[in-house]
Amino acid sequence: MATSLLALIDDIASILDDVALLSKVAAKKTAGVLGDDLALNAQQVSGVKAERELPVVWAVAKGSFINKAILVPAALAISAFAPWGVTPLLMVGGAFLCYEGFEKLAHKFLHSKAEQAAGHEALVSALADPSVDLRDVEKTKIKGAIRTDFILSAEIVAITLGTVQGSPFSTQLVVLSGIAVAMTAGVYGIVAGIVKLDDGGLYLSQRPGARAWSRFQRSLGRGILRAAPWLMKFLSVAGTVAMFLVGGGILTHGFTPLHHWVDMGTQWASDVNGAGGLLGAVAPLALDAMVGVAAGALVLLAVTIVQRMKPGR
Repeated sequence: MATSLLALIDDIASILDDVALLSKVAAKKTAGVLGDDLALNAQQVSGVKAERELPVVWAVAKGSFINKAILVPAALAISAFAPWGVTPLLMVGGAFLCYEGFEKLAHKFLHSKAEQAAGHEALVSALADPSVDLRDVEKTKIKGAIRTDFILSAEIVAITLGTVQGSPFSTQLVVLSGIAVAMTAGVYGIVAGIVKLDDGGLYLSQRPGARAWSRFQRSLGRGILRAAPWLMKFLSVAGTVAMFLVGGGILTHGFTPLHHWVDMGTQWASDVNGAGGLLGAVAPLALDAMVGVAAGALVLLAVTIVQRMKPGR
């Protein structure tokens, strides 16, 4: 009896060890999606009244949990009954990441600042119009954010599934569920903090008092107000770069010729005298990003051609 109990405890410890290791690996791989997830969701609730920002974030978070409640069982079913489909699924997810990143670049460079400013001005004017039902605007934003979350959640689940493929079902279940819950709670907790950052800065900047502590609070508040827009820009840029790195990395690992090409490029960079160590570390990331940009451009071109071929376009 004691031996059986010890064996059971040893099995549980082994499973937990595997879960911890695989969760750590999956978290690293899915972190690439996280930056863009943060930026996209924070942008989705912009334009909502300040007192409605947190309820909107909570509504989207609930939608995200529902998305993952659909995606995690679907991923486990694929792993159990069609494991051959995991790699193609990852490749599709990687290609979509590259496409989404390149589409953001194309939108940035193909539209002038004047056009972007005009679009923002139109949104602000519409929200200021008393005849506009802000509840409808809010519902539309929530639905759009949940749709975006479904795509990003699918990418996270697909990447995690690729990490735990071949592990026992119990390990897959725990890792997928753990990553799903952690990512949702983490993303929307941080998004809630980001969207209320300017309110916090405004509150601190208006603190009364002549003492040093009060002056420090006001300075801190003004600093937060100045930094908040830059934080959003940084998240957006970091998210786009992460899309190419993660998406390109998935494609290079799934397509053998590309993988060999990256290995050859990394080896060549590592052999450079004096800077081999640094170049050898940077080369695979740069090559993955190059593959990601190229793949994104090709997918965007294909999507554009298909859209133009549709009747009525």
